[in-house]
Amino acid sequence: MNRFIRSVGVLIVAIGLAGGLPLAAQDHGDHLDASSEHTAVQGSEESHEHEGHEHEGHEHEGHEHEGHEHEGHEHEGHEHEGHEHEGHEHEGHEHEGHEHEGHEHEEFVAGTFIIHHIADAHDIHLFGDVHIPLPVILFLEGHGLQLFMSSAFDGHGHGDKHLSREGIEYTLHAEDGVLEDGRVVSGQITASEAGAAIGLYDLSITKSVFGMLVILALMVWMFLGIAGSYRKNPGKAPKGIANAMEPLIMFIRDEIAKPSIGDKADRFMPFLLTVFFFIFFCNLLGLVPFLGAFNITGTIGVTVVLATLVFLLTNLNGNKHYWGHIFWPPGVPLPVKIILVPIEVFGILMKPAVLMIRLTANISAGHIIILAFTSLIFIFGDGGQAVGAGSGMGIFSTAFMIFMYFLELLVAFLQAFVFTLLAAIYFGDATHDPAHH
Repeated sequence: MNRFIRSVGVLIVAIGLAGGLPLAAQDHGDHLDASSEHTAVQGSEESHEHEGHEHEGHEHEGHEHEGHEHEGHEHEGHEHEGHEHEGHEHEGHEHEGHEHEGHEHEEFVAGTFIIHHIADAHDIHLFGDVHIPLPVILFLEGHGLQLFMSSAFDGHGHGDKHLSREGIEYTLHAEDGVLEDGRVVSGQITASEAGAAIGLYDLSITKSVFGMLVILALMVWMFLGIAGSYRKNPGKAPKGIANAMEPLIMFIRDEIAKPSIGDKADRFMPFLLTVFFFIFFCNLLGLVPFLGAFNITGTIGVTVVLATLVFLLTNLNGNKHYWGHIFWPPGVPLPVKIILVPIEVFGILMKPAVLMIRLTANISAGHIIILAFTSLIFIFGDGGQAVGAGSGMGIFSTAFMIFMYFLELLVAFLQAFVFTLLAAIYFGDATHDPAHH
């Protein structure tokens, strides 16, 4: 738009200059005609003085008339220049208006910035416009399996992205995406053919799925190596990575599993170790700067699966004493049982739900706080208009973000510990034998 306005301005100036050339040529011609006429009069005066005087009088009137015409042309030229000047001022105001509109359009919105970085995505954003595309795997009703990379969508940013492929229109919606019928499609992919929506199942490798696969591959490699080290060197002190991980493994067994579950702790140790290290490593991956801002355990879909596994293991391993206390609490009057039993049944679902919500909220909150202080730099900087305020806030925000990063390292361990501890307590409640007095 700015280039268009500049081009229009140049054209108007060129037209004004081209329009002024005939006026200047006409004025110059009038002066030449007047000079030639004056010379001819002087020649005729030598032979015809009386007629010359009369002719000279007429010429004088002609010169006065030409002078008025010349002044009229000059006056018109000034008016033309005035109109051009007004036109340029009008264009300047329009240009400033367009720049103002562009500035408002690019105004920084902290909420959009934060949600864009903590939400799941179909690519990994490193920095600037550098993205790592991920596979998009869709099963379309009537069209079968569709495979392509997320880079096939047009452009990057916070808005919707589109792709036309084999007669099918794909739309990758933004984090605040809403369809015309009011259905929320935040970060989802929809497809249509000839204006009609197509049902699909999205099996894509998103950023969180990719991060989970990396963490799981790392854990398999690490624990197989640790197990092989113990088999090769029985009774000897471990070395290398086995030596580094042994204190954590012993901590989970001696401080979490055995006190909470008792003699049956070894049955649940593989799950507890897997959950602890999975959550811990996922949290650490999310703290690595310029690596895509992973928020795996802050994604509700991941924590739902972890909570569901705890729910299944707890209830599938529950003994009759566990179920008896839920549906028929011993030593409780019947009127109280009518109130207590629904609460106990509701508690079966609430325990894993609390695990899910606590983990998701705490991990996401840490990322939101760091991104919020990053946003303050852009808010106070006002898009480069207030450099001093932005720089001052940048120093404060950077210092606080460093503090938050160290705090997040502690939170990464604490959330893994709390989830594992509560899961062990639920397993112990479901499997322990009744006390003998």
